[in-house]
Amino acid sequence: MVTVKEAATDFLAHKRIAVTGVSRKPQGHGSNIVYQRLKERGYEVFAVNPNADQVEGDPCYHNLASIPGGVEAVVIGTRPDRAEATMQECDELGVKHVWMHRSFGQGSVSPEATASGREKGITVIDGGCPLMFDPTSDFAHRCMRYVFGWTGGVPKQV
Repeated sequence: MVTVKEAATDFLAHKRIAVTGVSRKPQGHGSNIVYQRLKERGYEVFAVNPNADQVEGDPCYHNLASIPGGVEAVVIGTRPDRAEATMQECDELGVKHVWMHRSFGQGSVSPEATASGREKGITVIDGGCPLMFDPTSDFAHRCMRYVFGWTGGVPKQV
């Protein structure tokens, strides 16, 4: 196992990242915030929502397989009951870095998807948010990382 900070650094070193669960109604939706920030920080980021063709003024893909050229990493921002199917798709596509987003509550974290991904050799960050770590962080997210680190919302190791 590695520390979450090491895993986050490795995850954020990849420049082609898909974000699942990006909503057509972006107000306060966690996946949209992650999508926007990664885009602002220069990542080549792809929105994934099976029910949308466009979000945030950008093309939206119905699944990971439909992203031209594929991706190196995936942020799961859907309900936990959908995480296992996404993890399976990541395995089929050879994606080895997955982050299940969590801020408050369970977020997108699925213990079954975490175990499944790790069994398949995927590095799974099961909680927290990519925006809590450099180079994508801001002051508010760093504060949340500190608080959620104490309450278990951000794992210590992955």
